[in-house]
Amino acid sequence: MTPAPPEWRVESGLVDYDAALAAMEARAEAIRDGGAPELIWLLEHPPVYTAGTSAKEGDLVDPLRFPVRRAGRGGQFTYHGPGQRVGYVMLDLAARGKDIRRFVDALELWVIDTLAQLGVNSRQAAGRVGVWVDTPSGEAKIAALGVRVRRWVTFHGFAINVAPDLSHYAGIVPCGLPDYPVTSLGALGNPATVADVDAALRDSFDAFAARLGGGR
Repeated sequence: MTPAPPEWRVESGLVDYDAALAAMEARAEAIRDGGAPELIWLLEHPPVYTAGTSAKEGDLVDPLRFPVRRAGRGGQFTYHGPGQRVGYVMLDLAARGKDIRRFVDALELWVIDTLAQLGVNSRQAAGRVGVWVDTPSGEAKIAALGVRVRRWVTFHGFAINVAPDLSHYAGIVPCGLPDYPVTSLGALGNPATVADVDAALRDSFDAFAARLGGGR
């Protein structure tokens, strides 16, 4: 059976990270136990460093710069802040094939399709989670991924750098990869806004859902 269309929620202001984490966990439980609809939640956070389950303490270079939160997702340290489109993806994989590797791959490809609509060529990289682009100074990460799956319901998701303050990444080793910088659409000279990214995400969703075996 094809899953019902997910709910889409787009926040207009900054959402506190702790509040978002609690809301995600509650919604994931409601999807599994109460039949709540799946949810695609698009938002921005105030500046915060978040640590995934593989985070190394030595990668937190400046622990006093911004709040630091344990996220419970996969991955290492990352930064969230204004000008970054965070997408929290709460889907029921029990209805979509129960394949976590396929889900992560499809999530990366969804971001790649989204950026292509905005005129940016990006790609996956073997052995490195996330989405990558070429810059004049070399390869850089433009979108980070970190997911958690509980009882086959996903939460957390992706973060696309639209036009954040990239200097804020100086307080961490992003994703534990000291040899790879981060970049953004703005740093690449692309004028796309967060609203443009949201529209492209919606336009690309059907292809993402099809890769999981679902659809609208």
